[in-house]
Amino acid sequence: MPATQKFLAFDLGAESGRGVLGHFDGATLRLEDVHRFPNGGVRCGETLYWDTFRLWGELKNACAIAARQRPGDLAAIGVDTWGVDFGLLDKDGELIGPPVCYRDARNAPAMAAALRKIPRKTIYASTGLQFMQFNTLYQLYALARRKSPQLANAATFLMMPDLFNYWFTGKKACEYSIASTSQFLNARKKSWDTALLKKLGIPTRILPKIVQPGTVLGPLRKSVQSETGLGPVPVVASGCHDTASAVAAVPARGRDHVYISSGTWSLMGAELDEPLINDMTAGYNFTNEGGVCGTIRFLKNIMGLWLVQECRRAWERAGEKLHYGEIMEMAAAATPLTSIVEPDHHEFLAPANMPVAIQGFCERTGQPVPQDKGAIARCAFESLALKYRWTLERVEECRGKKVSVIHIVGGGTQNTLLNQLTADATGRAVITGPIEATAIGNILMQAIARKAVGSLDQAREVVRNSFPVTTCEPSKDRAAWDDAYGRYLEASKVAKTF
Repeated sequence: MPATQKFLAFDLGAESGRGVLGHFDGATLRLEDVHRFPNGGVRCGETLYWDTFRLWGELKNACAIAARQRPGDLAAIGVDTWGVDFGLLDKDGELIGPPVCYRDARNAPAMAAALRKIPRKTIYASTGLQFMQFNTLYQLYALARRKSPQLANAATFLMMPDLFNYWFTGKKACEYSIASTSQFLNARKKSWDTALLKKLGIPTRILPKIVQPGTVLGPLRKSVQSETGLGPVPVVASGCHDTASAVAAVPARGRDHVYISSGTWSLMGAELDEPLINDMTAGYNFTNEGGVCGTIRFLKNIMGLWLVQECRRAWERAGEKLHYGEIMEMAAAATPLTSIVEPDHHEFLAPANMPVAIQGFCERTGQPVPQDKGAIARCAFESLALKYRWTLERVEECRGKKVSVIHIVGGGTQNTLLNQLTADATGRAVITGPIEATAIGNILMQAIARKAVGSLDQAREVVRNSFPVTTCEPSKDRAAWDDAYGRYLEASKVAKTF
């Protein structure tokens, strides 16, 4: 093999996607952006879809750019995406309709209906997964309830990265980490819970084989080779859930830490060897998702920077286009710890106008209503930091051990204000970086598959050798944050009534 190997990672998030080339010399990794492109739901009629065919075109564009600008053999290609969403194939392997976005309104009533048929305790005991209305289980049940012809005619179910891997290779398989976001994977057995699906009238014939992260699926189809100018490059099922790849790139030694994969969603938790499923974790609605190299991601899904992203979109619709750096500066200048929201309240999942939703929450919980952009953004950032504190305390309680460090990885690490607020709210040191953790973890799982890296510990050593980190120490003003935390708990309690 050549001294430096090249790996191409596709990382698709809810707001954007990218193709990133990793140059690996055996000890360090260098990243090179190949192609970036926007993403987002597209509403047609009353349904919110993903623009899946355009995304597929962007992936092939990135392959063609890599072949043209950086000629030479690629060692592998890997795809990761957000969780829960899927496509259905007919008996001829053709996609039946565009995949629907998890924020679509069909999911909330389907979850409520499913839980009337199967007790929460039964579902959690098997899957260990956090209950969220957009989990794949409820999306499929929404189709089953209305006797959808798409579901009736489906021969194969593939989650989003698996769909792209199928189009790349012709291989139908579901990678374990993305399968674990479905809420019909048995967390201990690591296999589909077909009994759960049968109780809801969801056909089990559609389920593909589950493969582990780091599985080589096969070479690129000849048609894709012809379109892109690449050769028969191996396609690897990396950590196909973006959080699985991001956590793989946490530059930690050992397990004495909590991680936050920070982006549109904040995924906060700990890395375990086995699922942690009991009455306490069920009560706190924690999730046990599949990780790479035999690990479990014990975590909480938190609404994350979606709150600020949607504020930015609302302000842009009103005629003012702001960069995230400008929003952060306005928030930093605003009065601290004035108003607090519960980031995970259902009103923030898909509001028509996020600033108005934040203001409405504050008014309904008897708090000062933030009036300007800086105050609204500061409210969002501080509320996230306080939610992180609550989640940290619950992780420690469930595991029976405290941690001293929080690692934040992903695009959200660029928000230096939120990083410092997290340290201040939790009273723990916060280590931030790398920014492109998801692409890095994707690439390193490809390297493990291709025998260029021997283990997850070695992969993390590569991360430490290659990318800088920054440490934020907590402020000594604990009283102000303790008071704010008490107000956060009260606001969250009140919010359950509306």
